Amino acid sequence: MFVFVVLSLSSGLGYRFYNQPKLDVGKIAPQTLTAPSSANVEDVKTTEEKRREARSGASAVWVVDPQANEEIHQNLQQLLAKANQIREKLGNFPFFKTSVLSIATQTYLRQAPEPQWQIVLRTLDKNSNLTGLNSAQQLAVKQLRTYRQSNSSQTFSQLLKAIAQARQRYSITLNTLSENAITQPQTLYDATFLNLSDADWQKTQIQVRQTLDRMLAQGIYPGLSKDNLNSAIGMQVSVSVLKTAQPLAKRLLFAVIDTNLIKDIEQTKLIAEQAAQAVKPTTVSIQKGEVIVKAGEKITQADFVLLDHFQLSQRGIDWLHLIHFTAIVGLAVAIFRLVERRFDAKLRGSDYILILLLTLSAPLLIVLTKSLTGLPAIGLLLGSFYGTAIGGTVMGLLTILLSIGTELSWHDLIPSAVGGILGGLMAGQWRFPGREGLRTREELATLGILIGLTQGVVYLLVNTAIAPLWYAVLGTATFKSLAGLIWSILALGLSPYLEALFDLVTPIRLAELSNPNRPLLKRLAHEAPGTFQHTLFVATLAEAAARALNCNVELVRAGVLYHDIGKMHDPLGFIENQMGDPNKHDAINDPWKSAEIIKKHVSEGLFMARHYKLPTAIQAFIPEHQGTILIAYFYQQAKLQHKNNPQQLLHESDFRYDGPIPQSKETGIAMLADACEAALRSQKDATPEAALIMINKILKARWQDNQLVDSGLTREEMSQIAHIFVQVWQQFHHQRIAYPKL
Repeated sequence: MFVFVVLSLSSGLGYRFYNQPKLDVGKIAPQTLTAPSSANVEDVKTTEEKRREARSGASAVWVVDPQANEEIHQNLQQLLAKANQIREKLGNFPFFKTSVLSIATQTYLRQAPEPQWQIVLRTLDKNSNLTGLNSAQQLAVKQLRTYRQSNSSQTFSQLLKAIAQARQRYSITLNTLSENAITQPQTLYDATFLNLSDADWQKTQIQVRQTLDRMLAQGIYPGLSKDNLNSAIGMQVSVSVLKTAQPLAKRLLFAVIDTNLIKDIEQTKLIAEQAAQAVKPTTVSIQKGEVIVKAGEKITQADFVLLDHFQLSQRGIDWLHLIHFTAIVGLAVAIFRLVERRFDAKLRGSDYILILLLTLSAPLLIVLTKSLTGLPAIGLLLGSFYGTAIGGTVMGLLTILLSIGTELSWHDLIPSAVGGILGGLMAGQWRFPGREGLRTREELATLGILIGLTQGVVYLLVNTAIAPLWYAVLGTATFKSLAGLIWSILALGLSPYLEALFDLVTPIRLAELSNPNRPLLKRLAHEAPGTFQHTLFVATLAEAAARALNCNVELVRAGVLYHDIGKMHDPLGFIENQMGDPNKHDAINDPWKSAEIIKKHVSEGLFMARHYKLPTAIQAFIPEHQGTILIAYFYQQAKLQHKNNPQQLLHESDFRYDGPIPQSKETGIAMLADACEAALRSQKDATPEAALIMINKILKARWQDNQLVDSGLTREEMSQIAHIFVQVWQQFHHQRIAYPKL
């Protein structure tokens, strides 16, 4: 079997080695080869590579974002409005006629420190000489004396009052700016801003807005460094803003200017595709008799194109590489077997065949379509059929083998492989301890959508690893997403047929079989209602134990629901269906016949299960839940009759079920739940401690009767099962308050 599987996989996955050229790119030519005729051959591989590079290397088309511009203008307007509020508190400037006091004098008088201002006043009052005053003070004194000489003392007093008011406003405003500078180190306004005249400030606002418009029209690219932006602002401001206001203009513009260019995706895609189409096909020309490659030279891509065209590349089976590939396949199969044993997958012959067929479908699809692999569908099917360990392992190994044995481009292989591995892992979660897996077709369909999206995203990442123009391949990525979704739909459609053909059980199929509206369960509820109620309670007990022991909960639930269907062959032969009527077996009064009736519910159950095409895993619950236990009641009756009539033969085997005993933890749990159900129902007024003692006796009897030796259950798990059964019993028989009589 191992040899057959390895050879099948090697021949299917390694088809690239069937037609490999001996004279390939990079190899040394054994002899000089010449062209038998003139030819002009296209180098398809080189052409495609150049077109891919052209697409990736195309420059992005940037356009101005009006919304960004609007936001930048609003920010500037807010800063200018704040500046105007500051200047309103400062008052008009100049605060007096410039024909009397020049701008420079008014600037000095308004901001001069108080000691200097007092010196100016004393000098002015004493009409003393100007020795010891600085130039600004001398100019101020001269202009003030001139004004005083030509005006009345009252008018001159009004001038001094105006100067004092201007100084006070300036001092308050300057103190406010200083306080803001402490709390906001990046404040934009300073004394230079305060000293601008009202006319200069109006000009400055206009000039700043015009400068901003020019810079935004030129565009601010994303990622532009602060130093470069500051330099650009400085160059623009130096030629368009008043010199005295340039520092303020730089700060304002630097505070508001931000990126205002965005990529035009459609135009960029168009230009990228035009660049790719503009790449002319690479052709290799040669004349008859010319040398293609000389002996001892390394074969180039152009040489190989010509050699292959003239069928001089010596294509054939590359036995050496095929043998190497076969060895790799053998290693992969060995790894698969190790994983199977490690996770106790218990695969059957039909399972191996299905896994082999699904694996070989991938190279078949590649041969037929050149790019499609079907890996998402294969991963979903393998994961849902055999769990995460098998599904993930097979998909990982298959990806490696496809990359070696086929000529599929890694641009197509990697996205499909990721989708397949994701499907194998996610669909197979039901094999994880404590996980119940995907239980509906809708959940599997949702997983298919996730696989499709993942495949598209991975394709984008793979194809834009170097070039940032991810949107250039957005269309192909969308197609890959749709392809992943289509493969998932195909897997959903194939799943029921494969489940039936290969006798598989999945959480979804088990959930469907557990539906009480299934025909067989509806018959059981109608024809044997007592057995049906017994089955429901047994299922509750077994399901709780299976979940605690990390067994296959769905399998236990479905298996227990069908474990007693054989009782429909004679419902009244079982006490739970007699509903208080006379016991049928009292009338028979033959323990051997009664035992046959009881035992027959197993054989009849198997017959019904096969007739309704129940999975083998479900059918196993029918005989194994009884194992080879003794039908004790009728055996004791037979012993009494044998004592009275010793000539009547008595064989214990006549009163034992035919088996087999439980072969898995799941059927073992079903046996124990079935054995304890009737006893628990009878314990309505018992304490939990008494119920636990009784349950332990029953479990101990099954253990000592060797009914669980093949099930895999341990003594510790038996004790755990007993406690779980009592907990479930308590939930069903909880106490209620006594209602008052009306």
